[in-house]
Amino acid sequence: MRHRVAGRRLSRTSQHRIAMRRNLVASLFEHETISTTIEKAKEVKAFAEKLITLAKKGTLSARRRAIAMLGDRDIIDYEDGKAVRKGTVIGKLFSEIGPRYLDRPGGYTRIIRLSLRRLGDNGRLVLMQLVGPEESSKKETKAAAKKRSRKKTKKAVEVEETAEAEEAPEAQETTEAGETVEDKKSSENTGEEVTETKKQ
Repeated sequence: MRHRVAGRRLSRTSQHRIAMRRNLVASLFEHETISTTIEKAKEVKAFAEKLITLAKKGTLSARRRAIAMLGDRDIIDYEDGKAVRKGTVIGKLFSEIGPRYLDRPGGYTRIIRLSLRRLGDNGRLVLMQLVGPEESSKKETKAAAKKRSRKKTKKAVEVEETAEAEEAPEAQETTEAGETVEDKKSSENTGEEVTETKKQ
């Protein structure tokens, strides 16, 4: 029994599983979208996101760790029927993909289910993609939205306080005799009380 054993076996030995995971992630970084089965995509997603988090650091030690985990495969493109080396997967990961997600706290990949099934074993096919930069800038986290709303309410309170502070000096205008408006009103009230008591 395999109680509490994490991960899927995928009908492979451990070495075959590791090699397949590296190949899928390298292809994902090279092409930015791949088609595979849903089980493989779910198994590979966490590994890809760990590597992107390493790439966001951009340090030499992070680059060495990524090479140890993934390997450094060449990116080959064909021009005029000839194979041309365009760079390496780790180079693209650290120069393009990592800086793209500096403001994003996670969730760099997505899995889109397709209606197609594989002919051989009728396996469910999916598209695994890197999230685009336009989506990472548009979508804000809930925490950031809350911070913005708190800042707005604090600004509104500050504006009200300054408005009240400006109204207060206007209310206490001094008269020519040196009394404030409130002092004059209070003296008028006491004078009226005195005349009423005299009348009685």
